Amino acid sequence: MTDREARNQERSLAAFLVKKAEFDALLAELTQASEDHFGADPKTVLWGEAAWLSDATAKLKDIADQHFRRGEYEA
Repeated sequence: MTDREARNQERSLAAFLVKKAEFDALLAELTQASEDHFGADPKTVLWGEAAWLSDATAKLKDIADQHFRRGEYEA
């Protein structure tokens, strides 16, 4: 590996770790919110909350499918 390639790899790793920390913080926030039913009162929840959670779940599923190469992302 050349010096230039090594510096590029170091910068890439630094950028990756910054984004990973951001990702981990978002996951922690979402986990906490989930434990609190995303602010919805289970006794009064209506279709709006169910629809929002369905949309959020679909987005997370897409991310998981990309990472694990499932569904449309299969190799």
